[in-house]
Amino acid sequence: MVGWALSPTLTTALPLAALHRALATRRPPRGLVHHSDRGSQYASAAYEGVLQQQGLTGRMSRAGDCWDNAVVESFFHTLKVERVHERRYHTWEEAHADVADYIERFYNRQRRHSTLGYLSPAMFELHAAA
Repeated sequence: MVGWALSPTLTTALPLAALHRALATRRPPRGLVHHSDRGSQYASAAYEGVLQQQGLTGRMSRAGDCWDNAVVESFFHTLKVERVHERRYHTWEEAHADVADYIERFYNRQRRHSTLGYLSPAMFELHAAA
């Protein structure tokens, strides 16, 4: 998970924050294909403007095709089952810190993924770069 953000509201600012995090973290090459679902946030002029400015090509899921986003939907399910549903957060900041810990410390660095040959994403990338 390279680009993520949390917000109590679903506006264009939310995926833009996630996109900016991913861009700052990875600095992808021009021409990279960015896939998203058909949400209005991703079709907004602001979001498409950042994609164009960065030289990224935006692609969206087909209407009614749940398989296009199966990987990210699986992540959301895993996040909820393994972390969020078993916690009670008293503040937004507490929730944000806990989800950040889950993603950055556990999910990306320790959790093994069957689709990655039972390696963590960090280990998979390390092996792929070698």
